[in-house]
Amino acid sequence: VSTQSTGSSGINAEYGGADEQFEIGKAKIVKSSSTDKVLVIGCGITLESAMGAYSTLADEGTNIRVMDPFTVKPLDCEAVVRNARECGGRVITVEDHYPQGGLGEAVAGALSSADFLTNQKILAVREIPRSGPPAVLLDMFGISANKVADAVREMTK
Repeated sequence: VSTQSTGSSGINAEYGGADEQFEIGKAKIVKSSSTDKVLVIGCGITLESAMGAYSTLADEGTNIRVMDPFTVKPLDCEAVVRNARECGGRVITVEDHYPQGGLGEAVAGALSSADFLTNQKILAVREIPRSGPPAVLLDMFGISANKVADAVREMTK
């Protein structure tokens, strides 16, 4: 199975090949290095935002780890906690809807059992949604690649 995000931001968040297996409740690490500063978790169009931030930040010399949880319920809590630990406890979640009951809260629940200090930022829609060009809306609601990169810069300064 191969997955490809076909959102309108111009970032092609594609990974996996014909033999790639996806399993309910098992996250995939899309990008990683041994020097990742922040774990960024996104799914769907917000995975695109995370991948765009990855590229921008890599050009600046900052490495981030990008995770696709594949499923939120059930969430791969073990992978969230392990990868958060490897990134110094710094986690940013990105979701294209209200934060209540979403990815950010699920990740917060997983991190609540961690035996190390964590710092989490939830990027989500916090205003009444409206229609418009997708790229404009992603930026307006703070979930575009640029906004993710800004959140990483703020968290790591």
